[in-house]
Amino acid sequence: MKKIFGNSTHDLRISVSLLLLRLVLGAGMVIHGWPKIQNPTAWAGDGFPAFLQLLAAVSEFGGGIAWIIGCLSVLASFGLFCTMAMATYVHMIVKGDPFVGKDGSYELALIYCMFAVAIMIAGPGRFSVDQYLFKDKK
Repeated sequence: MKKIFGNSTHDLRISVSLLLLRLVLGAGMVIHGWPKIQNPTAWAGDGFPAFLQLLAAVSEFGGGIAWIIGCLSVLASFGLFCTMAMATYVHMIVKGDPFVGKDGSYELALIYCMFAVAIMIAGPGRFSVDQYLFKDKK
């Protein structure tokens, strides 16, 4: 368990940077997921199975909270990666939206997707619940 959720110890600057990114992007994800969690199996209409809508709603809302506090960050990031990769695919390939646009784009989904990858690789940093729970006790 420590190997999966363990948190490598970063220097202070990197940990502060990770904390700031987690707070801002986590809050954005919570706000983005809030309307979906209100109606978790029907927010996307009939185009997506209800179960996948539920997973996306929980991933966005719960994953955002997990990023903010830095708890089970790798698991939350994996869920958010899957959700944002699907959102990027739908906007880029299915809808043909541009990277940046007024009526629709995949820019934000791709940003969240890449941050999820970064947290899966780097961990949440020193200032996280994961650091407290999973650090090596020497």
